[in-house]
Amino acid sequence: MRIPRTCLQKLHASVACLVFSLALWAGLAWGVEPFVLKDIRVEGLQRSDAGTVFAALPFRVGDTYNDEKGAAALRALFSTGLYKDVRIDIDGDVVVVIVDERSVVGRIDFTGLKEFDKDQLGKSLRDFGIGDGLPFDKALADRAEQELKRQYLARGYYGTEVVTTITPQERNRVNVTFTVSEGEVAHITEIRIVGNQAFSERTLKGLFDLTSSGWLTFYTKSDRYSRAKLNADLETLRAYYLNRGYLEFIIESTQVTLSPNKQEIAITVNIREGQVYTVTAVKLEGDFLGKEDKFKTLVRIKPGEPYRAETVAATTSDFVDLFATFGYAFARVEAQPEIDRDTGQVVVVLRANPLRRVYVRRINVAGNSRTRDEVVRREFRQLEAAWYDGRKVKLSRDRVDRLGYFSEVAIDTAEVSGSPDQVDLTVNVKEKPTGNLLIGAGFSSADKLVLTASVKQDNVFGTGNYLGIEVNTSKSSRLLVLSTVDPYFTTDGVSRAIDLYYRTSRPINSQGEDYKLVTPGGSVRFGIPFSEYDTVFMGIGYERTEIRGDTGLPLIYRLYKSEFGEVSSSMPLTVGWSRDDRDSALVPNAGSYQRVNADWSVAGDAKYLRVNAQYQQYWPLTKQYTFAFNSEVGWGRGLGGRDYPIFKNFFGGGLGSVRAFDQGSLGQVDVTGAYIGGTRRVNFNGEFYVPVPGAGNDRTLRLFGYVDAGNVWGESETVELNSLRASAGIGLSWLSPVGPLKLSFGTPIRKRPGDRIQRLQFQIGTAF
Repeated sequence: MRIPRTCLQKLHASVACLVFSLALWAGLAWGVEPFVLKDIRVEGLQRSDAGTVFAALPFRVGDTYNDEKGAAALRALFSTGLYKDVRIDIDGDVVVVIVDERSVVGRIDFTGLKEFDKDQLGKSLRDFGIGDGLPFDKALADRAEQELKRQYLARGYYGTEVVTTITPQERNRVNVTFTVSEGEVAHITEIRIVGNQAFSERTLKGLFDLTSSGWLTFYTKSDRYSRAKLNADLETLRAYYLNRGYLEFIIESTQVTLSPNKQEIAITVNIREGQVYTVTAVKLEGDFLGKEDKFKTLVRIKPGEPYRAETVAATTSDFVDLFATFGYAFARVEAQPEIDRDTGQVVVVLRANPLRRVYVRRINVAGNSRTRDEVVRREFRQLEAAWYDGRKVKLSRDRVDRLGYFSEVAIDTAEVSGSPDQVDLTVNVKEKPTGNLLIGAGFSSADKLVLTASVKQDNVFGTGNYLGIEVNTSKSSRLLVLSTVDPYFTTDGVSRAIDLYYRTSRPINSQGEDYKLVTPGGSVRFGIPFSEYDTVFMGIGYERTEIRGDTGLPLIYRLYKSEFGEVSSSMPLTVGWSRDDRDSALVPNAGSYQRVNADWSVAGDAKYLRVNAQYQQYWPLTKQYTFAFNSEVGWGRGLGGRDYPIFKNFFGGGLGSVRAFDQGSLGQVDVTGAYIGGTRRVNFNGEFYVPVPGAGNDRTLRLFGYVDAGNVWGESETVELNSLRASAGIGLSWLSPVGPLKLSFGTPIRKRPGDRIQRLQFQIGTAF
């Protein structure tokens, strides 16, 4: 919350008005005869220079001075806000300006801070007038003290005390020190809901993000009271009832009680449910542009079912959107329920007023200090000088938001003055850092210690292009990658991605001998948007794979090396398709992700076809429970009479495949004991997510139960369902500061003799 500087300005204006009135009264009593100025002197300056005073004066040496100019000079000097008092004396033909300067803040300091960052608080106070180098005002300092207390109250610190100390310094400066005694944060010890009959108190409290203190609230902080959070929870409670037919549900009162020691908070919510209303009919009234039949197809309200406010709101929103597609940007649709309390029935009347049709005159971009306007404009599907189309405007906003360059994206529609049939659209964006410098370490049960480093920039020089360098030092796969992506390589939105990489990998081997595959290569790939949600990828690459080392080299690698040499080159053509409509890439709760990718090596020593397809789906069962399903199929085959290259095999087992089995241990096993994978792979994964007890509705920390099934087969093996491996278990999913972490503990429920079991597995940076 910012305290406006207008309060200080009004104070200055009042003082200036008083002084000016006195000066005017004195001028009337002791009027000065006009004279020609020979000199101007300034007295009383301690810190600022005389040039500031001279710049504000409405007269110069050689001008004719009179009372009106003197009064104007007083007004101008007081309006600067730099002076507590100003006088003008006349000494012969000389004007003497006597000023009493306001003190200037030399330094702002804080002591006792733990909950807040000093720099952030300093910036917040500066925004409303208290900061280094600004004129000091005791009234603003007092308000700044109250603002600090308010910010602590917002975080549940009700016993916080703030003492402001003003220390005079030389040259009319002061240091301002805020000494903070934070005290202890207050915790919610009890939440009660009174008046409920249809639903249990436990069910209703489960809707709230606020909770009473529990063993995990130190992490979720859901037991810290916030008025904004309570209001949001009350709206959730109201929506819960309104969506179940309780049309007259009301929250009668809310009491928040703070204990005498200011450490405990009790919340009591008093409600009145009312009766359940059933919809008997839906009526359309007003002007529907003669397209009533089309609007009726959008009605989601079903007679015979309980009144659902969410469905009514969705219907009115769809109506407004449909009006907008015809150019009616300001259409109004109101839902007016006609209730019959005696029978518990309601007729929903949808009344429409389209107002007037408009077209877009101009599209403006605001808030982008770094990103070029073109990067935003090229995502727009609504065009200037075209009829307003609400569907295209919303799609444009979503496309700009999906760029990932902005933390906030909003589109404002403003009428053009004097032109009722025109509107201007303003895209308001708030930029966020898009560069990422990462130096870190990770650990997995398969690769042990992994060091990573990357430099990534998603919006290089504000052009919307991507540039990245990535290094990975895992035991099984070491990687150096240089990547660049131009999302608008052509004006039609065709993207171009270039990758250069150097990869070394070791096939997972039970003996752990010293050999590796070294693969330098590169590729160029183009993404062609076939719809707003579907992208087809096409590209070509070149890579060279060298089998280094002979000690402990698995037999199948030795045979491949003897037949085709230790170095194999390939030139794969890539074709792929993807669609992602998940609500979050890190902690998805709804939506699906689909992709298909095929590599066809048409030239070089290694000729093959490799296809991989994946499908994920997330179903939100309730606000707290989610079911997720993942499936993946891989297939590869050698071409041109050549064997499928062994280094392109699929692997299975472990996280991302069938958990509780050792990482990469499914599939064929070489006579030397090495796990060599196979040319075909199938995975099925099901997960049921539940909140950690005490975590409330927090989605960054969840428990899950899982069932996995899958296997890998060699080219000479038959794919049979009875050869599938399966496992089940439980796990913990945590969106940690270093990335998504998954910890799972399970047991095989379908295995074969010789399978390697690893019940406890974890990894940072994995999804399924």
